[in-house]
Amino acid sequence: MHNHFCKKPLWEVTQTLSAVAAGNHPADLVITNARLVNVCTAEILDDVSVAVAEGRIALVGDAAHCVGPQTRVIDAQGSYLAPGFLDGHMHIESSMLSVGEYARAVIPHGTVGIYPDPHEICNVLGLRGVEVMIQDARRTPLKAMFLTPSCVPAVPGFEDTGSFVGPEDVAKTMEWDDIVGLGEMMNFPGILSSSDHAHQIVGAALRADKVVTGHYAMPEHDKGLNGYIAAGIRCCHESTRAEDALEKMRLGMYAQLREGSAWHDLHEVARAITEHSVDSRFACLISDDTHPHTLLEKGHLDHILRRALEEGIDPVTAIQMVTINTAQCFRMDHELGSITPGKCADMVLLKDLESMQVTHVFIDGDLVARDGKMTVEFPPFTYPHWVLHSMHLPAPITPDSFAIPAPEGKEEVMARVIEVIPARVGNYQRLLKLPVRNGRVESDLSQDVLKAFVFERHKATGSYGAGFVKGFGIRSGAMASTVAHDAHNLLVLGTNDADMALAANTLLECGGGMAVVQDGKVLGCTPLPIAGLMNDKTVEEMSRIVAEMEEGWHRIGCTMPSPFMTMALIALACLPELRLTNRGLVDCTTFQFTPLLAEDQDA
Repeated sequence: MHNHFCKKPLWEVTQTLSAVAAGNHPADLVITNARLVNVCTAEILDDVSVAVAEGRIALVGDAAHCVGPQTRVIDAQGSYLAPGFLDGHMHIESSMLSVGEYARAVIPHGTVGIYPDPHEICNVLGLRGVEVMIQDARRTPLKAMFLTPSCVPAVPGFEDTGSFVGPEDVAKTMEWDDIVGLGEMMNFPGILSSSDHAHQIVGAALRADKVVTGHYAMPEHDKGLNGYIAAGIRCCHESTRAEDALEKMRLGMYAQLREGSAWHDLHEVARAITEHSVDSRFACLISDDTHPHTLLEKGHLDHILRRALEEGIDPVTAIQMVTINTAQCFRMDHELGSITPGKCADMVLLKDLESMQVTHVFIDGDLVARDGKMTVEFPPFTYPHWVLHSMHLPAPITPDSFAIPAPEGKEEVMARVIEVIPARVGNYQRLLKLPVRNGRVESDLSQDVLKAFVFERHKATGSYGAGFVKGFGIRSGAMASTVAHDAHNLLVLGTNDADMALAANTLLECGGGMAVVQDGKVLGCTPLPIAGLMNDKTVEEMSRIVAEMEEGWHRIGCTMPSPFMTMALIALACLPELRLTNRGLVDCTTFQFTPLLAEDQDA
């Protein structure tokens, strides 16, 4: 695969690199006295120097003969020198930051490259939105190696999005320089049922010789998993049990072990490595979704490395899982992921292998961050008007918009309820009796059950789905969000209709985002005017705004970690067991719509 993400292509600089290695031409940069983390052999090599020219590594060993009058020499003083970190599966939009501000946030933590799947903005604005994110990324030193969204919508026929991406669209994007593969194929039902649409999308990427990334969320290792992998899908980040990750690795699929702001899977899935005598080459560490406060307070991949160590993974093995393993997953290890001659000079200096504290970050041989701060600037970026105005509903929302009529004469009904699981992506379908008042089915706080609505917000169709949710612990008030995977329609939860209407209209006024309301007062609002998903404020500013909003969550009774991330998955119709879209309730074990009200004999 040709790499467009290094300062210069290898074929253009081979003569210079060989001359530097031979001592016939001075290096641009030499790092001395380092303890090299050799991810190729899983060794620590003492007293190593590295010579860099034209953004690439020319020599690893004794580089004294590579130093000239203009060579920049940095004494590592015994620090550990490792390849720069690569995040193999993530969504920039989930950080609520623009691409540029995301780059500023993660580079000082050692992240030199990311493989973003921008299916969030694509579901709202289509491939035009992806192009805008790519333009934003190009101004930064961060290597943003984009994947074309594969599932817009995530599961066709179950929701309404702002756009549609078909096989022909995917084929065209495979010619873009910034696209290295296909984003997570969430439509595993389509793959397993041999759907023409799903397989043609995968085929468009395979014909272009690009990597296809996966999303297989079923706890099944036999026919389904084999069929999914046989379709050419190379990796998956949806393992939540150790046996899931292990089976994927055994079948040659890269198991991407996730530790995000809300999805704390590593404690369980790390056992696939720590409790089995297996080669870890098919294991990667990834973030998936990271909120601004996590980036600011804990870090990015450096934080996930620390978590891996806490779970008993060897430090060098963990570093391999964010460097060479990830590069090999994307078939880019000929350019990235190791400190070896000819590779891009993407490197980090670590204080030690216990704290994983990053002191220096180099991208293409340039020092871009030191001691937690960026050392380079890049130009500003202005998002166009059409990106900033994505809220399209036919009319303002009123308390009556949240009415759920009950069958005549009923005082209570049996309803299907979504029960969320804190810090997990899955949920449970429950059958619960709910009260009827004035002919309407209502929330039941005694059972921790809230009313939930999803309104289509892209094309003002007026469609909506109604349901109930359990598990948030809310005692009064309402929450609304336009971050509602993956269609990103307007999702509203609450204990009463008036607060739900206020929360929804608050977001209509600010162009999208997240809001918390109680007793007619807005307790917190995070405006996300970029497609209703992101803001161009700094990570520090966004962390403060989100913290105020989360304080509002606590005030209305919710204590789960990153509750908005758990809330955002209520509408994602490719995860078991029960989801709610603007078209209604979806049984995600049978992939069929199911009625909200159940017959008594179903209980």
